[in-house]
Amino acid sequence: MSLTDRDQGATNVPGTPPAGGRHPQITVADVIRAVTIGDLPLRITGYDGSAIGPADAGITLAIRTERGLSYLLTAPGDLGMARAYVSGDLGLEGVHPGDPYEAFRVLTDELRLRLPSLGDALTLVRGLGWERLRPPPAPPQEAQPRWKRVMSGLRHSRVRDSSAISHHYDVSNAFYERVLGPSMTYTCAVFRSPQDTLEQAQASKYDLVAAKLALKPGMRLLDVGCGWGGMVRHAAREYGVKALGVTLSKAQAEWAQAAIEREGLGELAEVRYMDYRDAPREQFDAISSIGLTEHIGVRNYPAYFGALRERLRPGGRLLNHCITRADNRAPHRSGAFIDRYVFPDGELAGPGRVISELHDAGLEVHHEENLRQHYALTLAGWCRNLVENWDFCVSEVGAGTARVWGLYMAGSRLAFERNGIQLHQVLATRNNPDGSNGYPLRPDWLP
Repeated sequence: MSLTDRDQGATNVPGTPPAGGRHPQITVADVIRAVTIGDLPLRITGYDGSAIGPADAGITLAIRTERGLSYLLTAPGDLGMARAYVSGDLGLEGVHPGDPYEAFRVLTDELRLRLPSLGDALTLVRGLGWERLRPPPAPPQEAQPRWKRVMSGLRHSRVRDSSAISHHYDVSNAFYERVLGPSMTYTCAVFRSPQDTLEQAQASKYDLVAAKLALKPGMRLLDVGCGWGGMVRHAAREYGVKALGVTLSKAQAEWAQAAIEREGLGELAEVRYMDYRDAPREQFDAISSIGLTEHIGVRNYPAYFGALRERLRPGGRLLNHCITRADNRAPHRSGAFIDRYVFPDGELAGPGRVISELHDAGLEVHHEENLRQHYALTLAGWCRNLVENWDFCVSEVGAGTARVWGLYMAGSRLAFERNGIQLHQVLATRNNPDGSNGYPLRPDWLP
């Protein structure tokens, strides 16, 4: 299909007729026509007044500036789209920026892309001008590419991990309060019913973790990657457990410790600004790792699970809760948008890899559970919160960062719904030398 083969709701601003050796004026609609197949499921408009796609479409993608088009042309795929959208050069009309889920669904399910022919590509470039292929500066919300991050240390070194965690979590505690809700829990909730509130579901998640770990008054719990201390505070308040949480985010640690004091839990609970590798080596009765495995790097799994085993007493239980790929064949590294805007250096493995590494570290796995659908519901709840608090969130972190979060959470929700990614809880024990571990014949948290 050439540039002139399709006219699906297209409108073009009249251009100056080509004279002599000049190339014809190329519009935004011409570009879209060259890189898509079939009928468009949405309306696409350009800064030049051109448009293509059904005029009555519920969703419109507006390429508002020449810079926006350059972002799309110089970084094809999700990175170019993200740059244009975060900078405001690309707009999505018909959806709220705090929850662009329906636009994601339409683009994923119904938009069909193609590579233009060599002839069409040359015509486009000549008509647009070669300067359109000069990459504009990235928005300030974007992290450096992987090859530049080596200046701050090797991947998953202590310094570089600290920088990556800070990029994502040290945004604004006030922003997170509005998006996550009162529990300040930034991990998958557990819904007994789709009608559960987000707070009910997060409390259910903490209760599920506590039950799997068989927490009882007087036990010592280590929670690595503890975030704002949700599990630490819940375990101390509801189970009488002496709980220590560690996080690489200074902002999280300060907020969590203040919440502990405010709730009168100081005798039982504590959160420290600390790398998990520096956590006390004394033997804990139970360890929870909720949402940290994604940050440590797959090649570091042996050292990670080995370090947790060292801190767990014989007979103690470990609960690892993390996002995974849907299988063990998928690449570990995240896509360009997630890596540059959300989780720099983040990596995911399949659930089989996680379980194998736990066994290889000298732990025995007893139970595994996939909470994929629960995370989709969790993300929908966070998006609702962002929509409801949009003006405050923009005033707190800026429109660009707020758009990053809407984009990231809506896209992640779709990925969980479509089984692109999963969430697995894996329960393991550190056994005594004779193989005993106190684990019952049947799971003791189930009826």
